[in-house]
Order: sequence, then C-alpha cells, then structure tokens
Amino acid sequence: MFNLASTALNPIAFHLGPIEVHWYGIIIASGVILAVYLAVTEGKKRGINPDDIYDMILWALPAALICARLYYVIFQWGYYKNNPGEIIKIWDGGIAIYGSLIGAMIVVIWFCRSRFIPVWLMLDVAAPTVILAQSIGRWGNFMNQEAFGKITSLAYLKALHLPQPIISQMYISGAYRQPTFLYESLWSFFGFLVLITLRHNPHFFKQGEVFLTYVMWYSFGRFFIEGMRTDSLMLFNLRVSQILSIVLFIGAVILIFYRRRDHTNPWYLQGNQLQMVSK
Repeated sequence: MFNLASTALNPIAFHLGPIEVHWYGIIIASGVILAVYLAVTEGKKRGINPDDIYDMILWALPAALICARLYYVIFQWGYYKNNPGEIIKIWDGGIAIYGSLIGAMIVVIWFCRSRFIPVWLMLDVAAPTVILAQSIGRWGNFMNQEAFGKITSLAYLKALHLPQPIISQMYISGAYRQPTFLYESLWSFFGFLVLITLRHNPHFFKQGEVFLTYVMWYSFGRFFIEGMRTDSLMLFNLRVSQILSIVLFIGAVILIFYRRRDHTNPWYLQGNQLQMVSK
C-alpha cells in the first residue's frame, strides 16, 4: 500500500559538512531579512536613521530568539527538565512567537530611549514588517510538520483547494491534520496588507496605533486559530496563547482610546519630527 507518510518533505535543506541546515531556519531568516529591509525603507520616510534600525536589530534579534525559546521551554518544563540537552536544539522547532515579541519589544523600548527615538514611532514602523515575517515564518512550521490542528479528512483538505504538497505534509502520525499553520500565515499576511494600506492615510493613525492595531489583529486571529491546534502550550488546562491573546487585545483597545484623549500625540505620518525638521 502507498505510504502517504513517506511523502513528507525533508526538513533539512542541505548539509555543510557535518552541519545540517534546516528549512526552518532558512525560512525564518528570510522573513527577518525582508522585515528589516522594509522597516529601513519605511523608517527613512519617517525620519528614523537606518543605522539606528540596524543597531537595534543586532540587540533585538538575539533577545527575541532567546525569549522565544525560553517561553516555550518554561511551558514545556515537564519534558525539558528530564531532557536538558534538548533545550538548545532550537533548529528542531519549539519557539513561541509571543515570547519573541515580548523579548524584542523590551529591547526596542530600551534602545529607543537610549537613542532618543520615539518609541511608539519605531514600533509603528516595525509592526507591519513583523507580522509579515510571522506569516513567512509559519512555513518553517510547515516544513517541520508542527503547529498543526486536529484530525481531519482528505476530502476536507481537498475542498480547500490546497496544492498536493501541502496536503501530503498534513499527513502526520497516521492521520490528516488541520493546516493551522496556513490559517495563521494567511491571517498574518492579510494583516500586513491592511496595515500598509491604512498607515499612509492622512489623519488615520496616531503614533502607536499602527503597532496597537497589529497587536489587536494578530491576537484576535491567534485566539481562534490556537483553539484548533493540538500542540498548544498549557497552563492549568488553559491554552497560554489564548489567555495572552485576550489580554493583549483588550490592552491594545484600551491604550488606543486612552492615548486618543491626548490631542498632542503626533500623527504617524509626522514621523520623527526632530529628525525631519533637521533635514
């Protein structure tokens, strides 16, 4: 009988001597490179020095990676306490987007304050590029056959008009699975399109609102997609990502309304006024 499981894609892209280069890392790196390029391009228009963005990335990327892994390990400690050697094997997957966002945001706030760059403006410039990188990064999960959903049928997957390689890759542990990686990838990509379409409309976003809209968009979609997954990180029988999604969504809404009360907050398109005036 034809073994569908054997059609799974190889997660290893190529070898450099004894080193295995995984598609997971290549895909995530590609998303990050594109995000940095787009952030620098937009940052120039908003009065942010490209060198400041590059310097910030040098700090933010390691922090994001460490916090993403730390977040995952903490909520999977029952496994890792007995397998400590597995903690560093980040190339096999097992990083949490929310952990990376928390780590990166802490660095962005610290960096911007040390360089006297408007924090909210920097977060606004970065937000659409981050959600695009998230959309791309989910395909790393696809290659690793992770971040999937509950058991479904071949007929269901065919009804979605998915290419055969995606359908084959969703055959995991003897059953077809919901392609929740794809749902989140598409949701994030549409969020990217929404943000880049709206942010250049005059008098639409105050500084900080592009970022807060990103938080609302992503957390709203993640809440429902997380409910379909079978590999969620749990806390007291609750899905951690769903809890955090609710907190972030409500917090972002409150912040938007609160900050709108201050009429001195500049519009997004005004950018870094001190830098733009000096030009």
